[in-house]
Amino acid sequence: MTANYSGPIEDRLAIRELLETYADAVNRNDKELWASLWVEDSHWDLSHYPELGVVSGKQAVVDLWASAMPHYPKLSFIVSPGLIRVDGDTAEARAYFSEVYEEPGTGKDKRARACYNDRLVKRDGKWFFQTRVFQIIHQT
Repeated sequence: MTANYSGPIEDRLAIRELLETYADAVNRNDKELWASLWVEDSHWDLSHYPELGVVSGKQAVVDLWASAMPHYPKLSFIVSPGLIRVDGDTAEARAYFSEVYEEPGTGKDKRARACYNDRLVKRDGKWFFQTRVFQIIHQT
């Protein structure tokens, strides 16, 4: 175990699978799967985009994502965890991702490297996103 990874290995594996399931749902535009990863009292912090800010509540989070996805039909989203720290039924994670997509309206290839800083909760033995904070690292 390193400073970036702590807590029971079973929980860390389950959280890694949560992150990877998120990426799979994005790549396949699977709204039902994507929505199943969030708790009701969730927050999606998209303050990088001032017009979006922080979206609160599972329904609002899912509605925003579902309304955006049709604009990105050729999206590739790859995730790599950088930190998973478990403390009982709560955890923090940091996940780096790379995405390639066609820019809506222009069709130009766009690339983004970004990070999510996450707060997770375990409910009924399953891990969920409670808060995801989005941050762009590099974009072309």
